[in-house]
Amino acid sequence: MSEPLISLQHISFTVNNDKTILDNVSFNIYPHTVTTIVGPNGGGKSSILKILLGLIKPTSGKVVKSRADLRIAYLPQKLHFDQSVPMNVEQLLKLSPRFNQENFDWLVENCDLEKILHTSIHQLSGGERQRAFLARCLMNEPELLVLDEPAQGVDIQRQAYLYRLIQRIKQRYNCAVLLVSHDLMLVIRNTDHVICLNQHICCEGQPESIAHNPEFSNIFGHVIARNIQDAFAVYSHNSVHHHIEQNHCGCDHGYPCGDHQS
Repeated sequence: MSEPLISLQHISFTVNNDKTILDNVSFNIYPHTVTTIVGPNGGGKSSILKILLGLIKPTSGKVVKSRADLRIAYLPQKLHFDQSVPMNVEQLLKLSPRFNQENFDWLVENCDLEKILHTSIHQLSGGERQRAFLARCLMNEPELLVLDEPAQGVDIQRQAYLYRLIQRIKQRYNCAVLLVSHDLMLVIRNTDHVICLNQHICCEGQPESIAHNPEFSNIFGHVIARNIQDAFAVYSHNSVHHHIEQNHCGCDHGYPCGDHQS
């Protein structure tokens, strides 16, 4: 396995000298992966992101980056923009010091910005503003993209679109993605690694294995855990069925017939 981009080592965080927010949290973020942090409200998800980004200091533990100049882009849960600044979406994107036209064109198309390029930031809906600021993050071609509840307040179709877009972003920029989410059914099928956080790491691993972990069920409930297990079972069945249908030569190894040996 490659070296981690960022390693969080034994992170603890308390406030008011006695209230524990995080307790001995350790995990790694690896290149070219999507890592999702899930957990209940008050479980420390936003705090661990702020510590990773250097916005707050942990009470103990440390954050180790692979390089001091690692390019990290952050899209917070709530977006604030100075109401006195007159700026449209195109101007927002072209502010980037790493601006290039080819990247701009890709972002306009893939973040669905064509119709709002010349719209003032202040006139955008919540979902439109989110897409605009996501594109602004990506103009810097980050090595790590950090997203805090990126689908909050977005309808189900836009949520699905967003998670498909995250996969395209990972491929295009060859970057890692770290996100916090409550959208378990959507996000858990679009991630490589899940961390279940409730002040400490309750469980972590690949999405399908997490859904079978008793700690996951204890936090999110047996019904949600069962629904996720069922969703993986359906996905696995459909995937195998699709491969066999594509196998025109009649053999059943699950690959196109040109791939097998005679």
